[in-house]
Amino acid sequence: MNIEINHLDELGNAAEALLGFAGNDKIFAFEGEMGAGKTTFIKVLCEKLGVRDVVSSPTFSIVNEYAAANQVIYHFDFYRIKNLQEVFDIGYEEYFYSGNICLIEWPERIRELLPENYTEVEIKTLSPDKRSFSFTKI
Repeated sequence: MNIEINHLDELGNAAEALLGFAGNDKIFAFEGEMGAGKTTFIKVLCEKLGVRDVVSSPTFSIVNEYAAANQVIYHFDFYRIKNLQEVFDIGYEEYFYSGNICLIEWPERIRELLPENYTEVEIKTLSPDKRSFSFTKI
């Protein structure tokens, strides 16, 4: 599924489209170059999921945990990992296979550890405010 937004105010529409597309999927892999808006989109997505906490990039902590209505959401940023051992050390399997929602930035750095099935979200910058989103079930 593909969707374009012309202004960042429309991110909520893209988030709703993603949730509709994903159905019951719990694992989301967000791809896009630096500055494409992965974290910004995840903030809006978390709002749609009922998160009231402050959503921020877990660049240095690797994972943030947010409480939503009846669920826990894990937000990962693997940009700064040096090797896969770091991912094993945080106990990634407990998160990925917990049944909770996992939002993963920079999944290409841990591709071989991703579960068999997940929803891939590719974000492309078309102009300062315009974005293209591609949703794919893997």
